[in-house]
Formats: sequence, C-alpha cells, structure tokens
Amino acid sequence: MKNYKKLKITTLFIILLSFINISSAANSTPFESTYEPMPQTNTLFRGANIYDGEGNEFLDTDLLIKDGKIIAIGKDLPASSEFTVVDAAGKWITPGIIDIHSHMGVYSAPGVTTSSDGNESTSPVTADVWAEHSIWVQDPQFALALKGGITSFHVLPGSANLIGGRGVTAKNVQRNTINSMKFPNAPHSLKMACGENPKRVYGNKSQAPSTRMGNIAGYRKSWIKAEAYLSRLDEYESKSEEAKELSYKPTRDLELETLAGVLRGEILIQNHCYRAEEMAMMIDIANEFGYKITAFHHAVEAIQDSRSYWLKIIFVQPCGQIGGALNMKPMTWFRQM
Repeated sequence: MKNYKKLKITTLFIILLSFINISSAANSTPFESTYEPMPQTNTLFRGANIYDGEGNEFLDTDLLIKDGKIIAIGKDLPASSEFTVVDAAGKWITPGIIDIHSHMGVYSAPGVTTSSDGNESTSPVTADVWAEHSIWVQDPQFALALKGGITSFHVLPGSANLIGGRGVTAKNVQRNTINSMKFPNAPHSLKMACGENPKRVYGNKSQAPSTRMGNIAGYRKSWIKAEAYLSRLDEYESKSEEAKELSYKPTRDLELETLAGVLRGEILIQNHCYRAEEMAMMIDIANEFGYKITAFHHAVEAIQDSRSYWLKIIFVQPCGQIGGALNMKPMTWFRQM
C-alpha cells in the first residue's frame, strides 16, 4: 500500500512537472537564441597596424582588449599582469567582417544534392520557411570564412521564389545547434526576389509566374492576404479580456505570420534584384502596402535611378561561393546622401 501511494505521488509529480514544462514552452519564443560568448582573454597587442573600420589607419600601434571589448588604441599603452601581451609587429588588425548575404550552411560544402537546402522551390511564395532550419552547423565553409575575417553572417534562402522565407543572423562560432549561434536580438529578414529567377523557375514548370508581370501580381496578392490577416489579428488584440474569452483568436498561419511581421516593421526585407525598373516597381509595391525595403542585393543597375525615395536603401553586391570556398568580392554600396 505504501509503495502504491509512493507511485501515485511520483506519477503526480511527473505530470505536474510535464505540465510546467509545456506551459513554459508555450509562452517562450520559438527557436530563440541561446548564444553565449566564448571565454575572454584580456590581451594587449603591441605594435600592430590597425584599420578601425571608419577609414583610419594606425601604424605601429597598440590595442588593448578587456572583457571582450576594445578599451584603448594608442602608442606604448600600459598593461598590468592580467593582460596577455602579443607581439603584433608587422601584423594587421581589422574589425570582424559581417557578411550580410550568405548561403553558408544551407548550401554546404561539398555541393551535393543531399545538402542543397537553400530554395524551397515548390511554390513561388514560401514565407513560412526559415533558413535557419536548413543550416548544417558543421559546414566547413564556416571555418574557411573565419580565416578570411568573417565573424558574423546573415544566411538567406535562395532566390528561386518571389518570397523565399526568413533569413537569420549568426555568430561564426563552432557550436552544435544553430540556436546557439544565433545573434541575440537580431531581427529576422525576409528574402524576396524579382526578375528572371522566379519567372524562369516556375515558368519551366508551366505555372505562374512565368513573366515579370506575373511576378508583380504574385507579390501583390500575397501582401493583400497579409493585410487581411493582420487586420484580423489587430481586431482580436484590441478587444478586452472579457471579449476575447467570447471570441476565437485567428488561427496561426506561418506564411501570413511572417508577412504580417514585415507589415509591423519587425522583419526586414532583403530583396534580390538586378534591373533598375524592377527595383523601382518593388519600391512601388512597398509603398502600396506600407512596408520598407532594407536592402537590394546585387542591384547592378541601382546607380541608374536617382529618385529621392532611394535615400535610405542600401545596395549590396554580396560575397559569392564557388566550389565550396568563400569567394570574397568587394561589396558595392550605393547610398545617395
């Protein structure tokens, strides 16, 4: 009898513990960053050549790092016994490079079909997918990129789709899960692509879009659905707690949830585009639905259009990957001041 009571108590405890874990999980942010910085060493670099990232060059200069932060740059800096001194004479120190357009992890090396996970090219609109759910954290390209100075990177889905899914920012550290690499509090992005890629991919399947006008119609139809979804969410959230109990919260829709995040300004648009008139049309669509484009990627004809509404948009020529190696190209930035 005593053993039976003990069994009942133990079972009840396990059930309660499971309920607490389920409740906690339900209230947590899905796939939240668990990144923790690596152990830090206080270091003094002596006599280095330094680029500070703001256009300045310092030759034969000391750099002092404490608790993971640069606290001083100068000549003959004093240091106590808590600092490890490194002779950096003839060496160069630069800020870590942030690669803002990467497919590492989703197109892992070596480039084989089993690890080709960057394009969910089964539908022209896949806002419901997240690039981080395809990332292979053992991709050898991460270590190669680190040797080239890349300390953080933004992984995007490919450009097969009109709306390809969410991108993620990660720290270039060796970890077992992508959550432990995710840059804390970095917003998601949404990859969009215009021009020949979507129309070629789906035109070859004899489905829409097969033309550039089909591309534009596809974007607009998706944003119209997103506006309606956001309106239903806002209407529900505006109700009192008593009224909420008498009504149903709109059913979650992963695709529309992402698009609504863009309309709310929580998710940033990263837009693959080449031609000037296509970029102009993408901005017209953004104006129609009230969202902002954070950056155009590739943007080879961006310089041709000097209209005032380009003011706060950055144009990027991203790095490329060839044969599993990171092929660093100069980033082309056009910003009208």
